[in-house]
Amino acid sequence: MTELRIAIVGFGKIARDQHVGAIAAVPGARLAAVASRNASLPGVPHFATIEELLEKGPPIDAVSLCTPPQVRRAQAAAALAAGKHVMLEKPPGTGVAELDPLIAMAAEAKRTLFATWHSRYAPAVEPAREWLATRRITSVHISWKEDVRVWHPGQGWIWEPGGLGVFDPGINALSILTKILPRPVFVTAAELAFPANCQAPIAANLTLADISGLPVTAEFDFRQTGPQSWDIVVETVDGRMTLSGGGRRMAVDGRMLAEAPDEEYRELYRRFATLTVTGASDVDLAPLRLVADAFLIGKRTLVEPFVD
Repeated sequence: MTELRIAIVGFGKIARDQHVGAIAAVPGARLAAVASRNASLPGVPHFATIEELLEKGPPIDAVSLCTPPQVRRAQAAAALAAGKHVMLEKPPGTGVAELDPLIAMAAEAKRTLFATWHSRYAPAVEPAREWLATRRITSVHISWKEDVRVWHPGQGWIWEPGGLGVFDPGINALSILTKILPRPVFVTAAELAFPANCQAPIAANLTLADISGLPVTAEFDFRQTGPQSWDIVVETVDGRMTLSGGGRRMAVDGRMLAEAPDEEYRELYRRFATLTVTGASDVDLAPLRLVADAFLIGKRTLVEPFVD
């Protein structure tokens, strides 16, 4: 495999904390440049915008878009038009329909478009999927509650239209859910709590089902203090399976069956590198569709204003 020269576009917390180290850990991948208005990395060529990167930057093969979702569509289109492979941080965009033209562009250019769901690569997710594949499931409950001030400090974009609010972490849970269940699910009801000064919800309760009527519930909350929870509990006729720690641990009736260190982003870049060899794309929009449907049918209530 030839070297895959990657530029990170958008150099915020997640790019610094996860993407840089993941690229360095993947054989054949190299961080070749950074494009960001507000941050840089010593020793790596830096550019203010993706346009400047594509025009004046060093040779690159791919871009990893870590910018807020509101601007990713235009950036992805520019990169594909320039003949680059594109990796999209989650969520892949602010709407479902805007991805279709990008999928078509990637296919025409024979370039990879990879819409990533990093939580699907947590170490216990695949063991959970395999265990559930042969069991009769009776119910599912998701509890995904974290403190927004700890995990998204000063990130005002998350409260703007398209920023998703609590669905920014909540979509991680939905990405796992749609991976481990044997049949697709859909939203039947939703309650969304919007701070009086924000355009995105701070909490949400969802009711979902599959075609057979399997009951699925989800609680998302950005106001959690103290212990944080990223848990999915699946009741089956053969026992209770619990995915905890965002998919890092799997237990059945309290007996640990899978646990491993977090290497989600390394696995994302391994997958990306493999896809780019042939120019194949991987764009699963199921988690984003569920969020869009929650916004579409959800009952909205106003709660106290949010102050960061």
